[in-house]
Amino acid sequence: MSPGSTHGMLDISNATWALSERSVLQPMWDYLQQNHESSLRSPLFPVILSVSMYLVLVFFYTVLDLLAPTWPSIRRYQIHQDRTVTWSNIGATLALTTYNHLLYIFPAAVAQWLWRPPVPLPREAPTLTAFLLGIVGCTVVFDFQYYLWHLLHHRVGWLYRTFHALHHQYRQTFSLVTQYLSAWELFSVGFWTTVDPLLLQCHCLTAWAFMLFNIWVSTEDHCGYDFPWAMHRLVPFGLWGGALRHDAHHQQPGTNFAPFFAHWDWLGGTATMPAPVKTKTQREKDEKEA
Repeated sequence: MSPGSTHGMLDISNATWALSERSVLQPMWDYLQQNHESSLRSPLFPVILSVSMYLVLVFFYTVLDLLAPTWPSIRRYQIHQDRTVTWSNIGATLALTTYNHLLYIFPAAVAQWLWRPPVPLPREAPTLTAFLLGIVGCTVVFDFQYYLWHLLHHRVGWLYRTFHALHHQYRQTFSLVTQYLSAWELFSVGFWTTVDPLLLQCHCLTAWAFMLFNIWVSTEDHCGYDFPWAMHRLVPFGLWGGALRHDAHHQQPGTNFAPFFAHWDWLGGTATMPAPVKTKTQREKDEKEA
């Protein structure tokens, strides 16, 4: 076989791979544009999408919290098995979340909807590689931004008391604590989630996927459960912080500032591993032996 024919086969192979990769997301993107283009172009769409995702997740975890006291199969995965999430906890956190969204988020979204024209949609979907790398890139950038923001709000007393102390009223987290935030903190997180895909020039489909991923892992960090399928168990080499490390942050507020990855805390000397949480039976055994 001549060198020219070999080169031709490689070209064909590369072209086939590129076509295959491009077509993975294109059928879905074509369907969305053909059937839901007006909704996708609305400036309200990202807000509705993110709020819906958050409500679904907290509903799921809240149901688990209410069932855990009588279901050992759920309680065994709780980080603090002696802790019970009460209706009072749920009401207080849900009330502030609702207040923030009604007073700040939805008015800002409606104003954007009134003043901003519908967003043009690209006809081509992103390649699968661009889609995945875009989500990873946005996650890395967001993680660095929030690490600095979080560290600053713990080191500067006025910032902590004025804006961030509210979030630390709960030392043992549960899902609704995720957005138990001051309006400033809520806007900061929302701003970076919106701007980072623009800075990295991501496709709008990638931006929406990153937004949903961000909400998912943020809620998981606060859920109070250590499930086998949690991100920190799926990502190797201890690179992901996860629910255990973030729970340790609420126990020891001077540690574990990064929201997702663990490397900034390692480099900054602020990393800590959570101490093993003893069950009620283990504590009673220790008291008898003492």
